[in-house]
Amino acid sequence: MARKRYSDEDALRLLRERDVHLHDGLDVVSECRKAGISDKTYYYWRKKFGGMGRSQLVEMRALQKENTLRLQTLGILKS
Repeated sequence: MARKRYSDEDALRLLRERDVHLHDGLDVVSECRKAGISDKTYYYWRKKFGGMGRSQLVEMRALQKENTLRLQTLGILKS
């Protein structure tokens, strides 16, 4: 099976959908299989995006971009 890269928005959406189904009493492995992701990916996304909304995701991205620009300005990070 080919690997697929999910955007942060897609990952957040899939994570929310899986959480809804898991509250209905289904297990993680079968839910992840239905979504086409591994349970390891699910737990990674839950660690990274857990409790985060779309607005917080946008804010996190803006902060990461700002930090990258500052590091480039200081010469610490090479482009």
